[in-house]
Amino acid sequence: MHRLEAQYGNCVDFVYLNIDDPKTEQVKRQLGYRVQPEFHALDGAGKSLWKKFGFITEADLETQLRAMLKK
Repeated sequence: MHRLEAQYGNCVDFVYLNIDDPKTEQVKRQLGYRVQPEFHALDGAGKSLWKKFGFITEADLETQLRAMLKK
């Protein structure tokens, strides 16, 4: 994840939520949090563009990032 953040951080904001922190409860409810790990891509208005529950390879995540950035 950190390599992708270093590569795409100039055009994508990477946000990490601590699922054990009670301060993230509202965000988890808004996103429909179910399992860990969980990945969400949101547009600038907070609309969900993509989500993945469970394990994802770095290559698959990068493919998804590239596809979203082309739109």
